[in-house]
Amino acid sequence: MCLGIPAKVIELGPTDDPLPMGVIDVMGQRRPCCFAYVPEAQVGDWVLIQNSFAMTIVDESSARESLATIEEFDLIDNPPVNPPQ
Repeated sequence: MCLGIPAKVIELGPTDDPLPMGVIDVMGQRRPCCFAYVPEAQVGDWVLIQNSFAMTIVDESSARESLATIEEFDLIDNPPVNPPQ
């Protein structure tokens, strides 16, 4: 099973690259992410990520609800205390 993790888009690189990259905030950790599947994503958007690829854009309330459930059921090892604002 593959779990899509909500993350907030922090930074986007050039969109003309074949694999456009950016930076996301995943529960307080900044990570690189590929935006090839959602080139329309903007800084501040929430996306579901799988294997360092943004798969879809989601609304903030859904993202926060998913993050709360992930924390409640301890689905990610050692998540940081402060999720992205």
